[in-house]
Order: sequence, then structure tokens, then C-alpha cells
Amino acid sequence: MSAKQLFVLRHAKSSWDDPGLEDSERPLAPRGDRAARLIAQHVHDRGIAPQQVLCSPARRARETLERVAPGGEVLIEHALYSASASEIIDRLREVPERLDSVMVVGHNPALQRLVLRLAGGNRNVAEDSELAQVRRKFPTGALATLTLTCGWEALSPGRARLTAYVRPKSLA
Repeated sequence: MSAKQLFVLRHAKSSWDDPGLEDSERPLAPRGDRAARLIAQHVHDRGIAPQQVLCSPARRARETLERVAPGGEVLIEHALYSASASEIIDRLREVPERLDSVMVVGHNPALQRLVLRLAGGNRNVAEDSELAQVRRKFPTGALATLTLTCGWEALSPGRARLTAYVRPKSLA
């Protein structure tokens, strides 16, 4: 079995300009559009190409995904809009084992908690480590790369290593 990779992407900054919009219909703000394009360049430069993308139905998540355009089969997952980290783990356990890489595009606090839970964020880590950075903040547009130590079916807390963490601000 080859190592599975999970890419966790928080949607980029959304606009609050139209107070009449439902939360799920808020678009990206201009700053979010720029951030998504920075992440897109990073994804392209690193050859990140998940075989499957699980994306929240929220407009800001879909627009982030459109900018990043990593390829692969895109599944709009309505449960991701309000899912907890545990619920996302449950969904990831359903990913076919033939797939080696998956991206999740969604929202905080669930995505930050997902990364911390899978990478064992409760253990002591060096203050300057990427995991400590995730613990402090998982801002809009952040992308975490996790390498699993198991298959999708066996996914559980502590069964992944955080191998990369980037924020749009660090790419500007």
C-alpha cells in the first residue's frame, strides 16, 4: 500500500458586503480571490493533484476550489458545510482504498481540529513546528498536507503526519 495523502484546504477570505446573503452564499472577497490564486500557484508548483476532492457546498468553498483547480473528481458534500472533525474523519473512512490522495475543502473550526486530531496535535510539539503553527491558527486559505500512516478505512486520531503547512500570507 502506498502512503495516502490528505490535503486540507480552508476556503479563502469571504465577503460580508451583502448582509442579505445567506451564509452559504457569501462569495470570496477580493483579498480571498488573491489568496486563492496564491494557493493555486503553490499547488501547481508542488504538483499537488488529488484524485478526489470533497468540497463544502458553500459558495466561498466552491470559488476557492475553482481558483485552486487541483484536478481530480470533485464531490460537493453537503455535510461538510457544518461537519465536525469527527464527522469528516468518518467521511474520509469511506474513501475507496484505490485512491492515494484526497483534498477536503471546507470550514473552520472543523478543518483545524481535523489536522490537529489526525496529526496528534495533543502531544507536546516544538513551538516553531508546523503543527504548533496549525494549533495557533488555521487562517482562511490555509493548506495542510498530511501523510497517513494507514489506509482510509483505518483513519483515526494520530494516524497521520503533517508534512506541509502553508498560508497565503507566507506565499505573498
